[in-house]
Amino acid sequence: MSKKQHQVDAEQAAEQEQLTVDTEAGANAEPTQPDAAYVTELEQKLADATASAQSEKDNALRALAEMENLRRRAAQDVEKAQKFALEKFAGELLPVIDSLERALEHTDKESDAFEAVYEGVELTLKSLLSTVEKFGVLPIDPQGEAFDPNKHQAMSMVESGEVAPNSVLAVMMKGYELNGRVLRPAMVMVAKGPAIDTQA
Repeated sequence: MSKKQHQVDAEQAAEQEQLTVDTEAGANAEPTQPDAAYVTELEQKLADATASAQSEKDNALRALAEMENLRRRAAQDVEKAQKFALEKFAGELLPVIDSLERALEHTDKESDAFEAVYEGVELTLKSLLSTVEKFGVLPIDPQGEAFDPNKHQAMSMVESGEVAPNSVLAVMMKGYELNGRVLRPAMVMVAKGPAIDTQA
């Protein structure tokens, strides 16, 4: 065996011995404990990061809720605008409808001279009512119904034993509503119960 080979073997044996010593020393050494102040600092940083993450999550949820509310309000505003854009125009048409109805009431349809006029006015009225109905304008004609202060305006109260108290006896002028909103209340005569004679 050559001198060089002896030297390589010796170096390898020395390295192996040193490795064994280092391993044993590492196994026998006690683990080092981290510094308590360092641990406290890390715990504080973790708590701060957690709080910051929660705060950002809350802010994001709040922003999302606000956006949803804005979207819902905008949709409601658009819907109302579409439903009630014709409110003023429809209100201006009501006197025209009233006039046509009065013309029919005061025209003798049995008379040969006025028969054509009556039919013309009647067709005009039907056409106008049909047209406004397409846009959500409906008549309020509560004859015989219970009085509803949201849709009816009581012009007078009359004693009546024929109908229940607080019922509409007569409609003096029909009301109208646009998509459920009252344009004009119906002007009505309301029944009240007969007076009780307290003299007996």
